[in-house]
Amino acid sequence: MGVEKNFFGKIADGRSVVLYTITNKNGMKVSVSSFGGAIQKIVVPAKKPIDVVLGYDTAAEYENQDTYIGSLIGRMGNRIEKGKFTLNGINYNLFTNNGENHLHGGKIGFDKKIWDAAIISDNEIKLSYTSLDGEEGYPGELKVSVSYKLVECNTLLLEYQARTTKDTLCNLTNHSYFNLSGYDSGNAGDQLVQLFVDEYTATDKNSIPHGEILSVKGTPFDLQTAKPIKNGWDAEFQTIQEAGGYDHNFIVPEFNGNMKKIARAHSNETGISMTVFTTLPGFQFYTGNYLNPKVKGKDGVPLERRSGYCFESQYFPNAVNVPSFITPILRKGNIYKASTAYHFTVE
Repeated sequence: MGVEKNFFGKIADGRSVVLYTITNKNGMKVSVSSFGGAIQKIVVPAKKPIDVVLGYDTAAEYENQDTYIGSLIGRMGNRIEKGKFTLNGINYNLFTNNGENHLHGGKIGFDKKIWDAAIISDNEIKLSYTSLDGEEGYPGELKVSVSYKLVECNTLLLEYQARTTKDTLCNLTNHSYFNLSGYDSGNAGDQLVQLFVDEYTATDKNSIPHGEILSVKGTPFDLQTAKPIKNGWDAEFQTIQEAGGYDHNFIVPEFNGNMKKIARAHSNETGISMTVFTTLPGFQFYTGNYLNPKVKGKDGVPLERRSGYCFESQYFPNAVNVPSFITPILRKGNIYKASTAYHFTVE
């Protein structure tokens, strides 16, 4: 029980990276890297301990990856159409790194930064980073902190805070890929997923929403009762075909800023279940459609396509350009606050 601190290698510019491992009294472990704030390991004490997130063994591999595995995402999670937005009458142009669109903070997002780290208690660490005015094209100096707290009931709680010197955009999330049968178990299609939602945001062929909200009823997005993920990820349904699987934003019902249950996943193989909660208005359910087995993860295990899935809590993609969506604008003088929790049980 407590926090252990270990050297995690160096990145290309020679700077050292630290890996922090929190252990609770049940033997659950969570490891977090100071590079990109990446969750490198979540070990759940089942019949035997199972590491349920994809990841890498060194900081250099996190630096070289392009699929955001485990990482903190910012300033803006998800996509902004053509990397353009207008704020207070000023037009801003961001780096376009996803076709013609801006994705997950741009060319060098928060996932590629070394964060300052502090041990807060025997079950909590806090990472901090200051994003300078103009970084990646965003206005305002943004001071960000993210707390990782491992609670005794086998819950990992992430708490985000940010302040800005100018009105700006802020939409922070974590991009962990979960596989409740273990990071080395391959395709996750047999695992069950349940989404506690009624609606999702429709997208164009480039995964950009424009304001249309649709019911999940009668579609492959109706996961209100638990189903194997593979039942829907190749469905003859246009938006799923365009995205290569699930890669869509779902709407948290009755959003009010309080913690809401949004999703549950389960592996019959290990008996491990994970329930996800967030204070944010939406989340991206993504099924690892762009993972590539030529890339090796922890212990040299190939990162097979669809060997992990994500629940990225967020403001809706492209929300800054859609007036009907809840705004991701953070005003000077206000504090951005958001929390997401992952609760693990073994059946």
